[in-house]
Amino acid sequence: MERIPASERTREKLKAVMDGEGEAADGGSELVRLAARLIIEEALEGEAAEALGRGYYARGAAPGSGHRNGYRTGRLKSAEGAIEYSAPQIAARAEPFRSKIREALRGRTEELEGLAVEMYARGLSTRDIEAVFADESGKSLLSRTAVSTITERLWAEYEGFASRDLAEFDVVYLFVDGIAERLHLGQPREAVLAAWGILADGQKALLHLAPGTKEDTASCREFFQDMRRRGLPDPLLAVSDGAPGVIRAIEECFPRSARQRCLAHKMRNLQSKVPDDVWPEFHARARACYQAASPALARLLRDDIVATYEGDLPSAVACLDDDFEACIAHLRFPLAHRRAIRTTNLLERLFGEERRRTKVIPHAFGERAVLKLMYAALIRAAERWRGLRTTEFEQRQLHAIRDELNRAHAERTAPAAGANVTASPTTLSSKNRT
Repeated sequence: MERIPASERTREKLKAVMDGEGEAADGGSELVRLAARLIIEEALEGEAAEALGRGYYARGAAPGSGHRNGYRTGRLKSAEGAIEYSAPQIAARAEPFRSKIREALRGRTEELEGLAVEMYARGLSTRDIEAVFADESGKSLLSRTAVSTITERLWAEYEGFASRDLAEFDVVYLFVDGIAERLHLGQPREAVLAAWGILADGQKALLHLAPGTKEDTASCREFFQDMRRRGLPDPLLAVSDGAPGVIRAIEECFPRSARQRCLAHKMRNLQSKVPDDVWPEFHARARACYQAASPALARLLRDDIVATYEGDLPSAVACLDDDFEACIAHLRFPLAHRRAIRTTNLLERLFGEERRRTKVIPHAFGERAVLKLMYAALIRAAERWRGLRTTEFEQRQLHAIRDELNRAHAERTAPAAGANVTASPTTLSSKNRT
């Protein structure tokens, strides 16, 4: 077996649990134990490297510095059960090697567990790490280099995530939303865009996370084009809120896709335009319209709402009619999928979780720090997503919708090949919405 550091073996086990491949009945406890074990082993290996004056694979020992002599199993008691870890041993030293970190860890499992959870849930500053691994005098037992190595691994993982090949993801439904974060000190909050998808096999995957400056067309276009450059094909359906910049970018970057307006956002917009005493009835009728059995029935119900309320609630009726075809796009898709694809609620819940984790960090600002924290929180939550069941019949439905969308795109672009016919972008956008 190839000789590799114990921390690398633990990292693989932790990844397996997070991927759902090695999860036991007490998967949450196992995640905490493995995360704590990984931090201990990385810290101990960093201490051993400093004592020897060289890294794990480096050669050329100084006289009297000793050499690595395998590992010894250590154990800590914790509320999550016993945490076993591998402590590196050093032999042939002029003076026997005694680990200060192991001495400091005794009786401090509560802090260590807290560190493990926080580290892998949202990342921590170097001061947080150093404070945990401090002796009685307050002096850190870890070098600043070792701490930076631990914390920067999250950034390296984010960079790998943000540049990975997306061609392997057969995305059927694509969702996009943004959240305002303080990316630059002293500047207004800026949008960080996130995208996730439901794949052909029903699995859900976080696809991209990147700063967008704001939810304007240019930022969203670059966000989508980056995913296209990395191999993302046109999804069948793209779901977003009503931000004009996002809508225009979707129509430009995914011309073969249908577009769904998030109904959760739409209902909030409608509620703001309807008196409280009228809202229950209006809400029930709007909901029946958006959840009709077919697009044709939805249009009939919409016309009935317009006829009833256009005299008393013109602004609400205008809001209902605005981008209506995008609000009912999900009605073209399999019935069992409609509830999952008509809103961006999953991203909304993730953002709520991310805010809960980051609001307790008063100095979490800067693009690098914020993205690292957001990535850690979102990817950890995404690992727990449940898939969407897709039957063979529903697969055939999706293939038929794909053929229909491709034919519609071909018809829209065919006039551009004629000698004297040119379709303006405004016309194409209008067709997409009707």
